[in-house]
Amino acid sequence: MDPQSVSTLVNSQEFTFHAQRANPTNYDVINVMNSMPNSPSTRILELNGNYTAELKNNILNVVLPYFGRAFKTNYSGDNSFRFESKDFTVNKTQNKKGTWIVKIKPNDTSSVDEIIIEIYKSGKAFTSVRSSDRQPISYDGYVSKNEQNTEQGKP
Repeated sequence: MDPQSVSTLVNSQEFTFHAQRANPTNYDVINVMNSMPNSPSTRILELNGNYTAELKNNILNVVLPYFGRAFKTNYSGDNSFRFESKDFTVNKTQNKKGTWIVKIKPNDTSSVDEIIIEIYKSGKAFTSVRSSDRQPISYDGYVSKNEQNTEQGKP
């Protein structure tokens, strides 16, 4: 992406972050992944691109995997971040090098305190999620324009 397109996306507050790699901060998790035969942690943490954080029409829709230590038990067995927020605040700043820092604070979910997306001029992005009941985790990926729903115009 060119820098002007990236700035337009960020200013519109309508974009999708696509996670390509997870970066857990817990060394216990990394050591366990490295101990698995024929599966170094670098390969396990590569994501297929179906994990996103989408900001669209004043709705934040997050589907991101989680690797790390949780401090509360989740009886459903799914520890990933999966939620939709309609009540959140967005603060964005741009530094002298053209990198955007977008801070999203959801108010209607108890498990996520803040999502910080650092968006570079090329469209590459680094996202970190701070949670109240888990250790922090970050993701490498990129931002893109939101996909249009083609089903809307069909009878």
